[in-house]
Amino acid sequence: MSPRPARKALNAYHHGDLRDALVQAALHEVELGGPEAISISALAKKLGVSQPAPYKHFADRETLLTAVTAEAFRQFSAMMRAALEKPSKQSKLSRFAQLTLDFGLRRNGIYRLMFASRTMACAPKGSELHSAAMETFELLVEALEAPAVELLRERSALKIWASLHGVVMLAEQGLLTGQAAHVSREELVEDIVAETKLALSVAIEKAGKAGS
Repeated sequence: MSPRPARKALNAYHHGDLRDALVQAALHEVELGGPEAISISALAKKLGVSQPAPYKHFADRETLLTAVTAEAFRQFSAMMRAALEKPSKQSKLSRFAQLTLDFGLRRNGIYRLMFASRTMACAPKGSELHSAAMETFELLVEALEAPAVELLRERSALKIWASLHGVVMLAEQGLLTGQAAHVSREELVEDIVAETKLALSVAIEKAGKAGS
């Protein structure tokens, strides 16, 4: 009777999928401990591969972080797109803003990697990471549900993004409870949404009168 072939270990990776496995494992670590939790040697050990193996796909830790951040943006955009495409009584901007708040508080490690780390700041234009981040920004512009007039939508998108980021970061640090104004974080975000839509509407109307 011929010997039974050895079963492949669950953490064994055939050639070609180690890169993705490293990215997904790193995403998990970031979610638990933030960007600072990433260690290539620890990931290699966790995945059951040799210490040099990850370096066939990523030159260093920063290269890995860049790939992980791009994947985080892609996943965020996919989640946001699915939410925006569903029928809802909420405006698209309200859904985008509330989902961003929820994501930022529940998955703060990944949020910080995407929006509060040097990785994104150092991404060159046209790179994989820059393209993934721009896809998210374009979804925000779309969520404004306004006509394209000059760059008014883009300016409004930047302003509301800065406001949302402030709410997320302050709330995550326990510095924004809303008690002083008897308002919840969600209600505060709705105020920001309403003010953004109104300001954009006024700006578009003003631009139309100036061009007539």
